[in-house]
Amino acid sequence: MENQDTTKVPTGLALYTHAAHRASKEVIYSYSTSFGLATRVLNKKLRAHVENIYALVRVADEIVDGSAEEAAQASNLVNPEQLLNDFEQETYLAIERGFSTNLIIHSFAVTARSVGIGKDIIEPFFYSMRQDLTETIHDQASFEKYVYGSAEVVGLMCLAVFVAEGDYTKTEKQTLVAGARGLGSAFQKVNFLRDLASDFERLGRSYFPNVSVENFDDETKIRLTKDIENDLRISSLALPLLPPSARKAVTTAQLLFQELNTKIANTEASELIHTRISVNNLRKLFLLAKSLLGAKP
Repeated sequence: MENQDTTKVPTGLALYTHAAHRASKEVIYSYSTSFGLATRVLNKKLRAHVENIYALVRVADEIVDGSAEEAAQASNLVNPEQLLNDFEQETYLAIERGFSTNLIIHSFAVTARSVGIGKDIIEPFFYSMRQDLTETIHDQASFEKYVYGSAEVVGLMCLAVFVAEGDYTKTEKQTLVAGARGLGSAFQKVNFLRDLASDFERLGRSYFPNVSVENFDDETKIRLTKDIENDLRISSLALPLLPPSARKAVTTAQLLFQELNTKIANTEASELIHTRISVNNLRKLFLLAKSLLGAKP
């Protein structure tokens, strides 16, 4: 008697949701080798949710900084601000309804409804994205608000996925929240330093208060990399509280950005304004192996 395939094939809404997640998964592996690598050590359920979060964040970023801007140059019918507004409103509606005709939003809504990602951390994200359309110079207050919305809340979204089935004390929750925010902040600041020249030249934008290509020096670089070190230190305190697969994924990400921050710290400021610091794929795999073997940041 021949063996029969008993794998359940999704139909209806389940099939649509499956297709939506595949679309989100394609986004993360098309745009980020680093983030994609870190998520590979998550268990299947957690990985799917994180892929859904990343895809929404990536598309919003494309609206304000990437492909939508390029499309707007070719057609006056493309309005990035209106596209972002529509994208945000559709996100809220999808979370309420449990469905969207936009596959990326649909998959995010499934995750948000599953783990309790609410408007309280989604709104700050879209606020920061909106700043990229209008604001080019930040003071300390607007910088901190921007980093919170553009990166720290993304860490909080991922944290909601990681701890959805956990039971934590009030103190542990505070440590986890601080850690998620710290890692998100470090990621963003490292990327600001990596993209210092291109942000200023291509977008006319300087994220760090009172820092530009013209006045960027080694003293400033040291101050900023020390600040990132502190963010990463805070993040590392939360690692023991995370579930095993999440701990390995976050450790991988943390090791990668520690490496980038160290390389930035060891590079002359005069070189940083012309060079984008990176970690090669072989080194990334080495860092992944370290985290799998239990290495700590």
